[in-house]
Amino acid sequence: MDKKTVANQILLEDAALLMEEGREVTFKPLGSSMLPFIRGGRDSVTLRKLPTVKVGDMLLVRLQPGPHYVLHRLIRMEGNALTLMGDGNLAGTEHCTTDDVLGTVVSIERGKRVIQPGSGRWWRLLKPVRRYILGIYRRVFL
Repeated sequence: MDKKTVANQILLEDAALLMEEGREVTFKPLGSSMLPFIRGGRDSVTLRKLPTVKVGDMLLVRLQPGPHYVLHRLIRMEGNALTLMGDGNLAGTEHCTTDDVLGTVVSIERGKRVIQPGSGRWWRLLKPVRRYILGIYRRVFL
């Protein structure tokens, strides 16, 4: 089977439409912003549009201007306002609303293993030392 590359804009807009219909979508995200929990270009994620989101969820959101898409973890929720941050990021957050959420990661496929995403609670608490953990992870596992 030939591999095909589809521009993120097209892929993610189509994925958003499918999730609005109640379907699940699976794709391989790119980048390293969700290390060590999602390895860009290697792991696949399955997403579904859920009725609610909670702190700790991994969310695919559409940010403006752009549109620009990110798959990051929800770290703060104040009413309709959301703050997200990539697990592999040391700083920098994105801000959006619940209306910008396209879907929630319901599973991560790593080879033949299917992993249920956790809330990342411990990882969020380790933020002060995340730089060192990620450095070791990149040297040993990547």
